[in-house]
Amino acid sequence: MITATKTNLKYTLTALFLAVFAIFTASANPEESEKSEKFDAGKMIIEHITDGHEWHILGEDKGIVAIPLPVIIYSDKGLDVFSSGKFEHGTASYVGKYNYKLNETGEVVVVNDAQQIDEAATKKLWDFSITKNVASLLLSAFLLLYVFLTVAATYKRNPNVAPKGMQSFVEPIILFIRDDVAKNSIGPKYLKFMPYLLTVFFFILFNNLLGMIPVFPGGANLTGNIAVTMVLAVITFIIVTVNGNKHYWGHILAMPGVPKWVLIILTPIEIFGVFLRPSVLMIRLFANMLAGHIIPLALFALIFIFAAMNIGLGMGVSVLSVAFAVFMGLLELLVAFIQAYVFTLLSAIYFGAAVEEAHSHDESIV
Repeated sequence: MITATKTNLKYTLTALFLAVFAIFTASANPEESEKSEKFDAGKMIIEHITDGHEWHILGEDKGIVAIPLPVIIYSDKGLDVFSSGKFEHGTASYVGKYNYKLNETGEVVVVNDAQQIDEAATKKLWDFSITKNVASLLLSAFLLLYVFLTVAATYKRNPNVAPKGMQSFVEPIILFIRDDVAKNSIGPKYLKFMPYLLTVFFFILFNNLLGMIPVFPGGANLTGNIAVTMVLAVITFIIVTVNGNKHYWGHILAMPGVPKWVLIILTPIEIFGVFLRPSVLMIRLFANMLAGHIIPLALFALIFIFAAMNIGLGMGVSVLSVAFAVFMGLLELLVAFIQAYVFTLLSAIYFGAAVEEAHSHDESIV
């Protein structure tokens, strides 16, 4: 946590330096400043929180420094594999089976000789590209495997030695998930669900923390992508549905002790709740992490917006913006842990409800 805090401070101080440098540069070159396009805060924020076919490092327009990623397109004409560098940051097209180009939202489309989008041909495309979010997903998977295989190997070599290094970080969290989340929420059958609960907790945590690092290989908004949170929520939904016992489904379809005329109203509500729970999981994680990325960017954007009005005003606002950005960065660090915990806890509660036996609340939980 201390390391992540230091990273946030470095990020904000660097942003302050760059903002002040940009302000002085604009004031020193007023003619160039007038010729350049006005700063578009919305465009800047959208570019940072959305997925892309290249990993942006720094710069804008012709001065962009980015890592190109593989573009994999399958169409009715066959397979095309090439580097996203062929698009020259969205300013050029690439001729393969079709003439490809990136549209305004960063998606691969087919264009004709006049560079107009061919809607019919674009609908035939299947995009399997390694985008920034996919690359970040693969990176986090590698980090998870590395950390836990290393820790497991250390335990095998030294089974009776006190944990140190990565073990000291991982072991307390594992014990916390086991004792305070799984056991309390699921009961005696908790061991069956521990692999998933640990995987989903560390997957969300690692990607939340990676998203807070402003430079490569961080900065991807993976857990702020609703497609990713949807997949995690669907996996939880499938586990609950498959493991739901007779007692669980009986309470949903025909709650015992309730008059039949009430079931006409209650049963549809309970069935709706089965689908609502994973939807809440999906939206909660997505919305919190997306907001955590947008707020610091919006605060930094204020520096340039006010600087365009008055140089002195921009300098003054920069101090307040960076101060708030530091505070929000520290808050986002806390949220990164909280959201991983909440998703895991709610999943465990849903699993516990699905496997609970009749009157099992009278039994002691081991």
